[in-house]
Amino acid sequence: MKPIRIFISSVQQEFAQERAVLREYLQGDPLFRRFYDVFLFEDVPAQDKRADELYLDEVERCDIYLGLFGCDYGSEDAEGISPTQREFDLAGELSKPRFIFVKSSNAKCHPKMATLIGRADNHLIRRHFTSLPELTTAVYASLVHYLEDVGCLRTGPFDATAARSATLEDISPDKVQWFLSCARNARDYALAETTSVTDVLTHLDLLDKGTPNHAAILLFGVKPQRFLISSEVKCMHFHTLEKRKPIPSYQIYKGTIFDLVDKAVDFVMSKLNRSVGTRALGPQAPVEYDIPPEVVAEGIVNAVAHRDYTSNASVEVQLFPDRLEIWNPGTVHPPLTLEKLLLPHASQPNNPLIAEPFFLTKYIEKAGSGTVDMLKRCRKADMRQPKFHVDSGFFILTVWRKRIAAAEDQGEQGVESQPESQLESGPDWHQVGTKLALSRHQVEILHKCLIDSGITELMEIAGRTDRTKFRNQVLNPLIEAGLLEMTLPDKPRSSKQKYRLTEKGHDLLKKQTKGTDADEK
Repeated sequence: MKPIRIFISSVQQEFAQERAVLREYLQGDPLFRRFYDVFLFEDVPAQDKRADELYLDEVERCDIYLGLFGCDYGSEDAEGISPTQREFDLAGELSKPRFIFVKSSNAKCHPKMATLIGRADNHLIRRHFTSLPELTTAVYASLVHYLEDVGCLRTGPFDATAARSATLEDISPDKVQWFLSCARNARDYALAETTSVTDVLTHLDLLDKGTPNHAAILLFGVKPQRFLISSEVKCMHFHTLEKRKPIPSYQIYKGTIFDLVDKAVDFVMSKLNRSVGTRALGPQAPVEYDIPPEVVAEGIVNAVAHRDYTSNASVEVQLFPDRLEIWNPGTVHPPLTLEKLLLPHASQPNNPLIAEPFFLTKYIEKAGSGTVDMLKRCRKADMRQPKFHVDSGFFILTVWRKRIAAAEDQGEQGVESQPESQLESGPDWHQVGTKLALSRHQVEILHKCLIDSGITELMEIAGRTDRTKFRNQVLNPLIEAGLLEMTLPDKPRSSKQKYRLTEKGHDLLKKQTKGTDADEK
């Protein structure tokens, strides 16, 4: 199939960034790059040809004219006409589809540009935008509709296609009004809080021939999981370093994607260790969590906003003693790579119609900067660098927890972080009395010794091979603390020697379990 050629108008400097972002987005999107080819005047090498002749030739060759209109009319030729108007007029004469996107601004518009914008009123597309995310979303919706109109797509991208059997009655007016209130406060959104549901959905491109599309259901649905059962989020809290049953705390959250983010973030934050500092610098004592709240929120928002909603899998949020893992159905689409996520990059949302309302409500703070901000916050907190990887159809984010030793009294005394050498091991810390802090391996060994266990089994838990060092560094401190005892105390080196939990050890584990249960309630 011959590519559909898009001519992006305007050689004036006003839209240099917008043109570059649109080109990268259209060439990187897995759907659009199958169908579209983009022409930008800046990409043309030097030629023995007048610029005005070149861009008009390209208008003749193109299949779609995409016009970016702002306040700047551009340089005028001998007849007082700018290149932008020449392109627009020629595209009209040749009956090319013309998609016009007008940038809203408080600046005074050139009179000729205002006239040109007025002439565009009656053409195929005329949308206003104030930011790059808004422009990308509007262009995305327009080009999807074009592919459907010319028969290239029988169904559009998932978030833009109609939700089967959905009607406007499946949209919650309360959730739409909540969105309008948040968007106006956060981004000075143009629509008033009294705007009708239909007008809001239309403005956000959330209707497909009058039917709410999947993005509309996910954002504002009364019961989104009625249409998209796997859009739920599963949250799990483990006391061990691996997924093991029974799971101490397991919640499945349903609702709109705004609800899912809020509930999942609350779940994680309620399980994290925290320290309370002193009031030396002010009337309120500072609180520090072993993962910064902004990092937790960013990871969960990214998973919900960018997941593959055609997958039967759900987002999974898994909290372990040493780390937080967020499993997101999907992968990284070109031109993005796992390596590029570590560097500043342009925003390339997998679900633009979902990303735009998230941006307007500040659930997404800056386009393309989320992963970079996450890395910066982890470095500032002296934490290990988060890890991104793809496995078995999931994009997985791993954030390592910072070790905070729990003080006997977390009031005015405050809490200090563990040394860097201890940070690498990763789990929660449990105090024995007021002096001994247990490593993750020692905690696991206590659980293992609920039944009599030999030294070989226990060494495997700690990944140790030297028996002497293992006894001195791991087992003996537990025995000296009265948490473990030998089954053959008179024969410490016996090959039949095993270790079991003492009454004090049982009490410690019970207190830990009760504390966890209380938190979960």
